[in-house]
Order: sequence, then structure tokens, then C-alpha cells
Amino acid sequence: MAQKLKFDHVAVGEQIPALTVDNVSRIDFVRYAGASGDFVPLHYDQTFVEAVGIPTVFAQGMFTAGLLSRCLTDYAGIGQVRRFKVRFTTRVWPGDTITCKGKITRKYREDGEGRIEGDLEATNQKGELAVKGAFVAAVE
Repeated sequence: MAQKLKFDHVAVGEQIPALTVDNVSRIDFVRYAGASGDFVPLHYDQTFVEAVGIPTVFAQGMFTAGLLSRCLTDYAGIGQVRRFKVRFTTRVWPGDTITCKGKITRKYREDGEGRIEGDLEATNQKGELAVKGAFVAAVE
């Protein structure tokens, strides 16, 4: 569990510690499908994807967004996120290593609480951007 961030101890430009997930797999995608109810065959059925001209299954976008959100909540704490948005830019394939990281771009007070705002990204082992994101989180 993340320790509570203190408003006076965070700074614009501060990096959010990276989260790396090595060798994502079809099993990860199936587990995510079970947890989310997203059973689109593109994410687990090899015969189906080959029939539509795709070489193999790929991750649900929200699977990768979930990794990015974990990076944020590991840093800011569960329950502290006030806004989280993402944009998908490339597919995540079995065997990819995904690294999630972020940076604080703004620090301010609103609605009676300290807040930080920042950018997030998830990249694969080739350095390709898979998901770009932004957030607002509360700090004490």
C-alpha cells in the first residue's frame, strides 16, 4: 500500500516510479476477460484472429490501462485518484514487456484538498507507446 503523499513533499517534474510487467501472456488476457467480462475473441482465440488476418491475440486496451492505473495507485494510493483518462496508441502482444511511468506536471489546491496532475505512459520493450494517459490525484 502506498504511503500517503504530502502536498509539501511532492514537486512539479517529479517522476512517478516505474512499474514493469515482464512477458505479458495470453493467460493474462484471459484472466482479465474473466474479471472484466470482456470476452471478445480477439484477445484469446487464435483460430479467430488468424481468420481475420491478425497474427496472434492481443491485450484488451483496458488491460493495459489497468497496468497504468496500478502504477498511479501504487504511487498516489487507492482512493486518491480524482481523474484518470487514457488514449490507446498501439496493441500489446503476448511476450511484450510493459513499462508504466509518469510525471507530475501541476500541483494545486481545489475543493479543499491538495492535488497533483500529471502525465502517464505505458510503453513496450521496443519503446513504442501503447497507452498515453493523464491523471489528477489528491494529496494530503
